[in-house]
Amino acid sequence: MRDAVLADARLTAALRFEDHTFAGVRAVPAILRLMLVSDAFAAQVLYRLRVRLRGVPVLPHLLHRLSIALAGVSIGEPVVMHPGVYLIHGQVVIDGLTEIHGGAQIGPWVTIGVRGPDLRGPTIGPNVFVGSGAKVLGGITVGEGARIGANAVVLDDVPAGATVVGAPARRIP
Repeated sequence: MRDAVLADARLTAALRFEDHTFAGVRAVPAILRLMLVSDAFAAQVLYRLRVRLRGVPVLPHLLHRLSIALAGVSIGEPVVMHPGVYLIHGQVVIDGLTEIHGGAQIGPWVTIGVRGPDLRGPTIGPNVFVGSGAKVLGGITVGEGARIGANAVVLDDVPAGATVVGAPARRIP
């Protein structure tokens, strides 16, 4: 958990154009400050704590509810978020059997999850950007470095490095 929170904090600080070189004891006040100034980062730390406390009665559920109340961030139980993910703002829903790799940036009002009765969610590759309001649904793969435009509805695989926009999403040059 410590390494994941530190990686999340470093990416969050870097993308907020702040000092992100903290380590050791200096990391604690930096992480606490980021939690105060970014409700989405605070919700992400609550997610990391919730995963760490899996199996403890009631507490993980309360942390999930606190994350929703604090930032409108709902990250489902089966979701795997690798270290170094950046939630730009709150109002994010991630659910299903979903995996998000490090370096991913997720905008506000984004939904990443299931499509219909199939519980498989997307696999979001490293360094993917998901624009505000986008929907990424179903058991698809979004390749490394792909960019998903604002309000895009992604229902099919996105190749590495591609940019997709629209509803349904289509690749642009």
